[in-house]
Amino acid sequence: MGQMISEMRHGVRRPVWHDLAERFDEPRECLASFLALEAAEVLAGEKPANLIGIANRTRACGRNLYTLWKQWGAMVLGESGLAVRELSDRGDSLLLLLYRPEALEALLRRPSASAVLARAGYGAATGLDEVLTELSTRIDGDRFPHEIGVFLGYPLKDVAAFMGLVRIPFACQGPWKIFGDPRESLRLAEVFRCCRARMAERLNSCTSALDCLADGSLRSVIAF
Repeated sequence: MGQMISEMRHGVRRPVWHDLAERFDEPRECLASFLALEAAEVLAGEKPANLIGIANRTRACGRNLYTLWKQWGAMVLGESGLAVRELSDRGDSLLLLLYRPEALEALLRRPSASAVLARAGYGAATGLDEVLTELSTRIDGDRFPHEIGVFLGYPLKDVAAFMGLVRIPFACQGPWKIFGDPRESLRLAEVFRCCRARMAERLNSCTSALDCLADGSLRSVIAF
């Protein structure tokens, strides 16, 4: 277990989109490469949703992803099987939730997940659209809604403990704060890391980032 924690803290460098950006000059391909990497775990079927922030600024490659999203976002996502909710648009930045509707609906129907959301005040919201509307309203509020970890597929024990809903001792810092026995949380974090690394490899070798974004063959379970 100690080795797993060490690897999470000091392991292989996480792939970043900046390393891939120069491969994709065409605007739609540029946006597709960014979204494919940032939603890699969702495309692989290992996560119901990912939270993606886009700043309204020109990147080193000369592109502004905020502008590209506004112009091409719907088209680029068209064949991906992903849905999107713009949780917040402040003009200088945009916060997107990219998700698979069937996966997110199934997660939110689980009694344990709905119990956490109910304690967070989502009792009146029932359908997926209602729940996402409530989440979006909270994103624009004064306090960040930490229950978003439920939507992102983080272990419910970690989300509930971070929110103070249950008392579980803090274990370690991974991609999120991990409480109690860390083994399953660290295993899941490694699955997410491998999804992103695998997508980075595909983007480094593919001819079209749009194909990578739409390739359903990525939806496979990674075994350890």
